[in-house]
Amino acid sequence: MANQKNSAMAESVSFRCFSTNLVAGVMVALALASCGPLCRAQEMAQEPPRVAADRHTDARIAEAIRQVSADHIRQTIEKLVGFQNRSTISAQGEESIKAGKGIGAAREWIKAEFERYSKDCGGCLEVKTDSFTEQPGERIPKPTEITNVYAVLRGTDPRQANRIVLVTGHYDSRNSDNFNGTDPAPGANDDASGTAVSLECARVLSKAQIKFPTTIIFLTVAGEEQGLYGSKHFAQMAKQQGWKIEAVLNNDIVGGNLGADQDASVVRVFSEGLPAAATEAEIRRIRALGGESDSLSRELARYIADVGRSYDAGVKPLLIFRLDRFLRGGDHYSFNQQGFAAVRFTEFREDFNHQHQNVRTDDANCIEYGDLPKFIDFAYVANVALLNAATLASLALAPAPPANVRMQTKNLDNDTTLTWEPSAGAAAYEVAWRSTNAPDWEYVQTVSSGARATLKVSKDNVIFAVRAVDAAGHRSLPVVPEPER
Repeated sequence: MANQKNSAMAESVSFRCFSTNLVAGVMVALALASCGPLCRAQEMAQEPPRVAADRHTDARIAEAIRQVSADHIRQTIEKLVGFQNRSTISAQGEESIKAGKGIGAAREWIKAEFERYSKDCGGCLEVKTDSFTEQPGERIPKPTEITNVYAVLRGTDPRQANRIVLVTGHYDSRNSDNFNGTDPAPGANDDASGTAVSLECARVLSKAQIKFPTTIIFLTVAGEEQGLYGSKHFAQMAKQQGWKIEAVLNNDIVGGNLGADQDASVVRVFSEGLPAAATEAEIRRIRALGGESDSLSRELARYIADVGRSYDAGVKPLLIFRLDRFLRGGDHYSFNQQGFAAVRFTEFREDFNHQHQNVRTDDANCIEYGDLPKFIDFAYVANVALLNAATLASLALAPAPPANVRMQTKNLDNDTTLTWEPSAGAAAYEVAWRSTNAPDWEYVQTVSSGARATLKVSKDNVIFAVRAVDAAGHRSLPVVPEPER
């Protein structure tokens, strides 16, 4: 009798425990289902994850970019327009330089500006030229000397000075006739505006009270209108010499054209998907992993969006997930072809009456043609320069991106384990992830020590990346992991 009573009690207790556990399990399951990967990731032993779109500002960067001047940009653009015709095939002999006409005079003035900025910062800039002779081609009628002008702000950390971030614009121009090197080709928007951005970034960052561990290059190229010749030569030189260029910001047509139905609150940022430099084997791997939207250039574009959230630049980056506009091209592609991360900044809406046009007026239709300063929104160009400068400074202060990032795929499980090699200057790391159909990172998990993390988030459902963070909170570019079996 006692044994039957004890057995009944045991069964009752067992049932109550089962019921309680079942209810608790259902409650937990419902809670996890309602909040998705964010709550599931909280099971990690590390700090809880947070929404990725948080803000991080550095007071020194904020102070530096406040020095960007719309008036100074106006002076730069008007000076470049004053050379009348900056076609790559325009005059560049001694007489034309003395007369202040043609691309040769523009080249010498840009070089002098970089040298003036260097003098103001105690010689902190190395001013250089990259000259070569382009042979006759479809848009080059005779052998033509092309010269890129650039200034180097050398990184101060010997461990990181070989890392490079770069901003560029092209200083050549054209009118309706590509072979016309004499008649006015003002090129105020295309691309004195982009050249002004590169020069302005050099001016404000060279005199900033910041020691950048990483090297910054401020570049202006020629030969763009004839076929990207200047940027192609420079990118090939960088590749051949083993330069570690992590980011290229190409500014082309960023004048905020006043003659168009413009949205001055945004600037388009174009980035390639499948890398131009990828081999067939690499493309097959990218497709197998669903990584068509995770090229180095696409991660750079997302980084710019993050900077735009952190600093009030006056313009918001509008990420356009394609290489460039239809029927057009730009210097960022030259760097893409060499395997570098490169993007293009361009105003929201272009007015094609003010590009590649002879200066003239069609009175019958009330259309004024020509790329003139009167159509430039100098405050808009200043805002684009501010965003560029904030991006350059953020990248140059950040630690190196983690190397050899791997995702373990040895077993069939729903957890995800990531490993990586430590980065120079890193105090911690962040694992970022997003849904496969999301354009930007959604969640971030801090890894305060070590170079390994395991998350209760299925690798099958999201895209992961790892980035390094220094003690001040500066973040590197994110690195998407390679599967490892």
